[in-house]
Amino acid sequence: MLRKNLRWMAAILMATNMAVLTPSNLLAAPKEKGDPDPAAAYETTTPIKHVVVIFQENVSFDHYFATYPNATNPEGEVKFKAKEKTPTVNGITEGQAALDQNTVKPFRLDPSQNYTCSMNHGYQAEQQAFDSGLMDMFPEFTAHACTSQYPSVQPLGTGIVMGYFDGNTVTAEWNYAQNYAMSDNMHDTNFGPSTVGAINVISGMTGNTDPTTSKNNGTSDVIAGSIVGDPDPAFDDCAGTDVAGMQTTNENIGMLLGARKISWGWFEGGFTPSTAATATAKAVCATTTNRLDGTAETAYVPHHNPFEYYQQTANPHHLPPASLAEVGHDGQANHQYDLSWFTKAAMNGDLPAVSYLKAPAAEDGHPGNSSPLDEQVFLTQTINMLESLPTWSSTAVIITYDDSDGWFDHVMGPILNQSVSADDALSRTGACGIAGNSLEGLQGRCAYGPRLPFIVISPYSKTNYVDSTVIDQSSVVRFIEDNWTLPRIGNGSFDEFAGSIENMFNFKNPPGENLILDPYTGAVLSSSN
Repeated sequence: MLRKNLRWMAAILMATNMAVLTPSNLLAAPKEKGDPDPAAAYETTTPIKHVVVIFQENVSFDHYFATYPNATNPEGEVKFKAKEKTPTVNGITEGQAALDQNTVKPFRLDPSQNYTCSMNHGYQAEQQAFDSGLMDMFPEFTAHACTSQYPSVQPLGTGIVMGYFDGNTVTAEWNYAQNYAMSDNMHDTNFGPSTVGAINVISGMTGNTDPTTSKNNGTSDVIAGSIVGDPDPAFDDCAGTDVAGMQTTNENIGMLLGARKISWGWFEGGFTPSTAATATAKAVCATTTNRLDGTAETAYVPHHNPFEYYQQTANPHHLPPASLAEVGHDGQANHQYDLSWFTKAAMNGDLPAVSYLKAPAAEDGHPGNSSPLDEQVFLTQTINMLESLPTWSSTAVIITYDDSDGWFDHVMGPILNQSVSADDALSRTGACGIAGNSLEGLQGRCAYGPRLPFIVISPYSKTNYVDSTVIDQSSVVRFIEDNWTLPRIGNGSFDEFAGSIENMFNFKNPPGENLILDPYTGAVLSSSN
């Protein structure tokens, strides 16, 4: 029955992602049972041959896991009951909530309040909300009062920033945490919004922008050569006029993998242009996808694609791969693909060694254009599909986020890197710590930033396990480097100092868990337990 459910879920996802007909000459011949997995040939230090990073949007740890594993379970909502002996997390207890010094106490949001506006998640605003570690100024600095477009939360005013969901709304992620491993001590590498987090998860290095390709940057986007805001990538036809590019001396994990001829790719919803580039016109990315409530959202968000900030790994005109066989390898797409190509490659037995997945905006979890329930559909459909494949036995899926969106979290991480710039404000105006104590002398990289969710889903994940090792977004880079024996990026990258995620795995006696969830409720459909 389990295998039947897996095949059914995989077929549903494949049919959805391939609804737009693909020319037959772009599809490789289906592999026969027993055909080799190309990525298995690469030497690795662990049994993991495939890493899939699902990189979602704008959630603090407390926003999704404040009361884990205890859900309220009111009548009429999806129920969540924790397993016996489930470990607790560094969340918000009743006592902590009562003693919290923000002007509004932390409170629960229910599933009917899943659509909210986005908060202020600027580099400076987040530091101001942290208030030198007191964590008590979120309504004053990171809150946005939602308009009448969000009727279920509009009455909350700026207090909305203190809201959190529990297992009756983010049911899938709580169920993944129950059956696999999660971290309660993972942080933004730096304070700041999406671009900052996106670049850190592939390089750990937001400094050394190139002034010749960075244009129209206000002080809120680039400080002392470091990205602190949300400029679009300089090497992307679909970018706006406010853009930034990295110096050619900067490296990212794709470049390290490519140098060793190890397959990899970035796959993003809406990357296929709605209008292709011509000799006289840039490509246009106007394709939309619908949220669960029927609202259409533009699928592709340029500043969510970190590899387009590097000329060496960019696909400016959004060219498709010349064939399915190109996916993961050098070619005209330069490792940048529409999300649909990931499903085609995975189902064909050609899952790259390293894949970064970006959901279309309607399903990326970003407040304002998505929601926890929309996000749940994307996560479960993708993971259900991966678990149906022969490659699952050597796969690790990492779910994490680009930034906190400014949502309240009660934990301040260690300040590993200090900064003195016009946008810093953690310890005093213009400062996160003291002058002269920053990696490579680069400012605008105050670290670490807010806590974020982090889940590892794999047959090798520890079961129902909470890890409290201090990690950050560049820990993903470090794991890939270590697993495929790649060099460190260095030169100011946080990969040299990042905590390891390997404590979340059990490579000697793997549990081999297999969990299929309902995409619309997050409830367990089948489990190997």
